[in-house]
Amino acid sequence: MNLSLTEEQVMIQDMARKFAETELAPVAAELDETQNQEIFLNNLAQLTELGFMGLNIKAEYGGVEAGSVAFSLAITEIARACASTAVTTSVTNMVAEVIQAIGSEEHKQTYLPKLCSGEYKAGAFCLTESGAGSDPAGMKTTAELDGDEFILNGNKLYITSASFADVFVVWAVTDASAPKGKGISCFLVEASTPGITVSKAEEKMGQKASPTNEVSFSNCRVPKNALMGGENKGFAVAVGELAGGRIGIGSLALGIGLAAMDYAREYIKERKQFNQPLSNFQGLQWKLADRYTELEAARLLLMQAAYTKEQGLPFGKAASMAKLFAAEKANTACYDALQLMGGAGYIKEYPLERLARDVRVTSIYEGTSEIQKVIISRELLKEI
Repeated sequence: MNLSLTEEQVMIQDMARKFAETELAPVAAELDETQNQEIFLNNLAQLTELGFMGLNIKAEYGGVEAGSVAFSLAITEIARACASTAVTTSVTNMVAEVIQAIGSEEHKQTYLPKLCSGEYKAGAFCLTESGAGSDPAGMKTTAELDGDEFILNGNKLYITSASFADVFVVWAVTDASAPKGKGISCFLVEASTPGITVSKAEEKMGQKASPTNEVSFSNCRVPKNALMGGENKGFAVAVGELAGGRIGIGSLALGIGLAAMDYAREYIKERKQFNQPLSNFQGLQWKLADRYTELEAARLLLMQAAYTKEQGLPFGKAASMAKLFAAEKANTACYDALQLMGGAGYIKEYPLERLARDVRVTSIYEGTSEIQKVIISRELLKEI
């Protein structure tokens, strides 16, 4: 198997790394502290200009058409510097991929160029509800057909970028009498549509600059052609796109974990105890060896999942394995990196306390680690 990257993939990875180092890293702590939306949106606009909001979108719709491997590489590099920016980039790419996969030609021509060019600041993925997180088929939001329009009613929780996104992909029940998960449809809804209310951003533990909001739909009327992928066929779409999103979040987790270990590695080479650098102690050396080995294994799992997706092959199990392993090992890496730094790791002057907060949610959103295990085991049993 050839594991080397193509020239285009290397170029995108390098571009993401340079942008992250020069533009994102210098303001990451400030964004965590102040949630300055002007700085945050300016960085997103620059990323859009570089093509990072349409990495797997066809060129005819304004995308880069670089593929899923390049997407994973880019998200990892961005997350090394700013997890908040990385998650917004990942979700906007996911929204664009949903539109490309199941939207009508009119949808694609209308919305994809706006997402890829930055005319739309971001896209939002409206699936989760208070009683439908790990169980999305249990959603209660409804879409009732009334003539040439659907009327949306319900509430969505924990929606990334909702406060500034210009377009939402929304899932709602269109046939309440159908078996669970069979009567759900997918809609493309502009944020300016009357009947939509976006709450203030949640106060979160980490990834603070990326707003997370509740979105309410109250007698929100959308045209019949806002439906994507066929009536009552939306749940399968959600499941499929969540699998792709897991590659993004796994890549994000990997970036945070690498940033933490890289910083701690430099620190223990400089700090001295017992008249010698901390890096001389075998116990700390073994921590480095274990964590970097695990992060490299996570990278390979992510590359395998991304490559499988890129080839048009079933990739759900591979994506869940990659997301599960990357998120869990990145959490371990951040906490061990903080431990390597001792008391300094706990001080805000250093980035470890922010990285430890940012990484925690990676084992929760886009499907918890426990749900990934359910998916993986289910697929393994199917293979018998």
